[in-house]
Amino acid sequence: MPRLQADADPTRWVAITDSLGFGGRRHRKAAIRMLLNQANRAMGLEAGSDDGPAAKPSRNGFAAWAMSQATPFLMKRAAGRVLVWVWKADPELVVVMAQVQEATAQLRAARASMPMEYDDTETFRGTYLGVGEKLEMPLPADTRTPPFATYTWDTGSHFVTVTAVCSDRERFGIAIEAVDQLARSLRVVDDLQLGESPTVLRIDPAG
Repeated sequence: MPRLQADADPTRWVAITDSLGFGGRRHRKAAIRMLLNQANRAMGLEAGSDDGPAAKPSRNGFAAWAMSQATPFLMKRAAGRVLVWVWKADPELVVVMAQVQEATAQLRAARASMPMEYDDTETFRGTYLGVGEKLEMPLPADTRTPPFATYTWDTGSHFVTVTAVCSDRERFGIAIEAVDQLARSLRVVDDLQLGESPTVLRIDPAG
């Protein structure tokens, strides 16, 4: 299975994929808390709902803590198929996830049946992956949906996708250029072709 690598600017992004134990725990927890809050909004579970204004923060706080402990081990098991970063200046503002998935018939069918609004894509060129597609949704029609951007490359055998979720519609524009740069740097490694062996050293012609 191919793996992903990217050149994330350390002044803008904190990688939480390989941050085990205490290292990166604050950023993991903040990112997970933001995603949980967005999920609650999508389900209508906001302060003042049936759960009560005080119940959700404490519940989300514990859930974020628990998930922040488990996330590094889940990521490690993904073996490079999933990479995650958070915005360094504000970990709860932007979370970016890159993943590579086998292009199964089921996955292609699922992508083909997505809502029409997801057809509004533009061409996006990656430095290593070539031409792909970008969908930018700074103001989704459903106000419960956070602003997001997705980037997709179809290699024939796999889909490579990047998804960036922002917690604040008004500040989405602050980070999108940096997300573009991060997505452009994404590349696939260890993608052996038929007849090749893991013992063969492959040298990048551009190196």
